Amino acid sequence: MPSKRELIQQEAVALIRANPRGMRYSDLQRELQKRFPDTSPNTIAGSTWNLDSIYGREIHKPTRGLFKYRYLDVEGIQNESETQAQIQAEVSTSTAVSEEDFYEPFANWIKNELGECTEAVALGGNYLGRKWGTPDVIGIYKPSSRDVIKFQPEIISAEIKINPADPITAFGQAIAYRLLSSKVYLVEPNTMLPEDQDRIEALCLLFGVGFILFDLDRETPNFTIRVRAQKYIPDMFYVNEFADKLYNTRRDLFDKLF
Repeated sequence: MPSKRELIQQEAVALIRANPRGMRYSDLQRELQKRFPDTSPNTIAGSTWNLDSIYGREIHKPTRGLFKYRYLDVEGIQNESETQAQIQAEVSTSTAVSEEDFYEPFANWIKNELGECTEAVALGGNYLGRKWGTPDVIGIYKPSSRDVIKFQPEIISAEIKINPADPITAFGQAIAYRLLSSKVYLVEPNTMLPEDQDRIEALCLLFGVGFILFDLDRETPNFTIRVRAQKYIPDMFYVNEFADKLYNTRRDLFDKLF
């Protein structure tokens, strides 16, 4: 007959297997406590903290504090990439929204809620000739007539994605905006795989890019900040190039911002 410790471990493996996106350590502990209410939290924690070592063929940690089940093919070879692709495909087909649906809501949020801009507008598309040179949302933080101490205006850019299948490409687009922006935000759906969230968050911390998660709901996107953007001095050549192209292609937005 299995010991209590073995029963807890077997239940933990079953819970992780039932969650293809993985389970955070704290979530796993809460679920196990519900199933073993008469067992002390210390016993549950002591039985499961190293599941990836005890059940290494079935359980692994793709990032800190996240347990995932190893999906194996008939030959016993790890087939994690296909599992992730399946999850991403389900996310993509289950949402009837477009990136443009979130441009205006985010522009309002970064201005009114986050307070990073005095004015923000939706841009997107390829107005300025280069995808990586055309932020989805562009904002400006500039002094008002009431400010006693004046300062140089700051450009804030944002890259918004709704398909989390290729987060590193989205990060690359966001980092390119540092050429012309004082601050940059990467805005991704919270349907990202947990390990991708962790890696992108770590990259954003390293490179000073802000990281925002949101719900794929055009009415209530619930933007949530994970990392606040750091301020940098942009390359003024690219700042002026951007301003000139915006003036010639979208005079209405240029006048609103500058």
